[in-house]
Amino acid sequence: MLLNDPERLVEFEFVRATENAALNVLHWLGRGDKEKADAAACDAIYGVFDLVDICAEVAIGEGIKDNAPGIFVGEKLGKWTPGSPRFDIALDPIDGTTNLANGLPNSISVIAASHVAPGEARAMKHVASFYSHKLAYGPAVVRAIAQGMEPIALHDPLEKTLPKIAQALGKRVPELVVVLLNRPRHTELIATVRRCGAALRLIGDGDITAAVAPSLPDSGVDLYCGIGGSPEGILTATALKALGGGMLLQAWPRDDEERQRLLKEMTMEELERIYAVEDLVKGDSAVFSATGISDSSLLPGVKLVGNKAITHSILMRARSQTVRYIRAVHDLGTKTIHLRSDQQDHKI
Repeated sequence: MLLNDPERLVEFEFVRATENAALNVLHWLGRGDKEKADAAACDAIYGVFDLVDICAEVAIGEGIKDNAPGIFVGEKLGKWTPGSPRFDIALDPIDGTTNLANGLPNSISVIAASHVAPGEARAMKHVASFYSHKLAYGPAVVRAIAQGMEPIALHDPLEKTLPKIAQALGKRVPELVVVLLNRPRHTELIATVRRCGAALRLIGDGDITAAVAPSLPDSGVDLYCGIGGSPEGILTATALKALGGGMLLQAWPRDDEERQRLLKEMTMEELERIYAVEDLVKGDSAVFSATGISDSSLLPGVKLVGNKAITHSILMRARSQTVRYIRAVHDLGTKTIHLRSDQQDHKI
């Protein structure tokens, strides 16, 4: 165990942040207003970090993609007291905002962090494109590759990839479960999965839970693939670093205009690079915290029982390979959430 490990000092503050975000958006569940839900989640997360003695910078943020309220890249979180530990932060106050607004399953609040060692500039890789092409698989596949199985390739056809996944898991292809976002851009992928005979689960939103699922032993998901948000990809990579899973990710410009904009910020080699988990979250430091808002394959949503609110969270640390499931019961008569908007504590 590392002495004075900064992760151990603040890991439960990340849980408090995702819990408070989940609780603060309850009023907006099913109300059809994505932006007000996002704003409520951000307000609660800001409120927690305003009281935490760390120097954190948002390396991966959400909000710009859909012009919704967000916590943006470059923002400072924490009290920034001199000498406090420095962290890169990736977060999505609500992954699955549309689902939450429509009262549907599969929404969570999620934060990931990596300690930035003295002398280092960054611990997390910022992928500048709005969307990325992703392929996520579990620890058994990672082990099979380490033991000599031909590696998975991002752009291999699924007709080649699915038999490899099946081989690593000791299954037949028809026993595999593949998850995809239900988008027109995935029409050919959807047809291919069905043609290969694997089971298909289509989701409307929230691809962090879907991409983490193959690395959880009881999720019933074997592979996630397709095009989704780049920030969600780095959040996923942090979780997979703790779980031992694998992912491949490559920037996916939506059109030539975006491609030309990205090429002003990076070289063609960088734009076309395929990243693995270790490229996206460097070193051995990674903390991942998520709290369910509505039910998902990763976590149950918030449950209201009388004057109690029950939250379900997951906390992972890569250094110890520890995964904690945290069930918290909040007394709504006494529970308060500190909000940045007025620097006051509020009852839910």
